[in-house]
Amino acid sequence: MHRSVTAVLALLLALPLAAATIDVQVSNAGGAAMSDAVVYAIPPHPIPVGHKVASMDQRDRTFIPHVLPIQTGTWVEFPNSDNVRHQVYSLSPAKRFQLPLYAGKPAYPVQFGTPGVVFLGCNIHEQMSAYVVVVDTPYFAKTEAGRASIAGLEPGQYTLHVWYPEMRKEPEPQIVTVSANDHPSVTFTAK
Repeated sequence: MHRSVTAVLALLLALPLAAATIDVQVSNAGGAAMSDAVVYAIPPHPIPVGHKVASMDQRDRTFIPHVLPIQTGTWVEFPNSDNVRHQVYSLSPAKRFQLPLYAGKPAYPVQFGTPGVVFLGCNIHEQMSAYVVVVDTPYFAKTEAGRASIAGLEPGQYTLHVWYPEMRKEPEPQIVTVSANDHPSVTFTAK
């Protein structure tokens, strides 16, 4: 009997929890779809980050990806896939740092512990720029052709935000309440 109960409990724990997904569309004032917009859903309670690592590569003297959304506390590696050396830096209030001139992969990643937008540059190649968007939630996505989906949401109420390069004013956040297996759609128009 005890083995049967244990087996049933193990099976139930292995089943995926019913989760919701929010589909988001972001367009500019003229109605054109916007790529590289970061959409994120803030839950009513904080969710710990655990140990996460992301990567911002440098290829053909360009940061790849141009926009990297991450959760607060995530470590970011900055590999250099170019055959020239780079010196990555940020003067942003959310994270100030400078990696020494290097080729290949620096000895250590950089941890981003404060939410906000971090503008990146290269002291050697001034045309290089990128953004790390640090958010206080694991629920985020980046748009492609103006669309993104935020999946894995537990039932509850979320405050939905959007950020995009060259943003002058954040569009009004939207409150979305989801229940298990919901699939609501939300639209943002950039100003």
